[in-house]
Amino acid sequence: MASRTVRYRNESYELSYDLLHPTEKRTILILHGWGSNRELMKQAFGSLLPGWRHLYLDLPGFGRSPNDRFLRTEDYAAIVRAFLEELGIVPEAVMGHSFGGKVATLLDPPCLILLSSSGIQVPKPLSVRLKIALFKALKPLGLSKARSLFVSADAKGMNEGMYETFKATVNEEFEEKFSDVHGKALLFWGESDTATPLWTGERIAAKIPDATLIPMKGDHYFFLDPENAKRIAERIETECRERLCAE
Repeated sequence: MASRTVRYRNESYELSYDLLHPTEKRTILILHGWGSNRELMKQAFGSLLPGWRHLYLDLPGFGRSPNDRFLRTEDYAAIVRAFLEELGIVPEAVMGHSFGGKVATLLDPPCLILLSSSGIQVPKPLSVRLKIALFKALKPLGLSKARSLFVSADAKGMNEGMYETFKATVNEEFEEKFSDVHGKALLFWGESDTATPLWTGERIAAKIPDATLIPMKGDHYFFLDPENAKRIAERIETECRERLCAE
């Protein structure tokens, strides 16, 4: 484990990361999803892609990278860019799971790998909509401090800054950002994913000019299946290398 402090908008962010295969020439940056950390991604891919230098990063507010400030997805991408500049690394490929997929998309690498990325608004279930309506009704009565009774599992235990970040990033309009991707995009998706359903992957693939969608058996964390992770690595080895060699 290593850490590096970067500056963004006159604030300091201490970022924790791991670098595997440091002597390899090509780098893949691997970003986790909301509520997760780099260890989960390293568990899935750390033993794969031996010809690549792996850069696993804890995004601000997750794992060992602290944060109590309000950030939007664009801020996360800017902080990651500052981090990469600090290390002197320009990754040829960036992989992102869920929320990390949105950050990866904004980085616009030559080869983009999305694992059940968020970014398409999914209609909230009726139970969630009712809970939100109740919270808003109680807020003027001074009962908003009972936030823990209403927030989703993804937001429990967060400080105020990260809770506001969660609300903003979940509800932001992001869909058109996928149209700005210039490189090759590989989209891997869990066929039984309910957090980011397969239809959202189909919509994202339709937005990206050079995209391939590969459905796989499993849910939102389908890539933790060793066979799925191996297949993902094989596609990266062939298709990302072909794209990079052609440039």
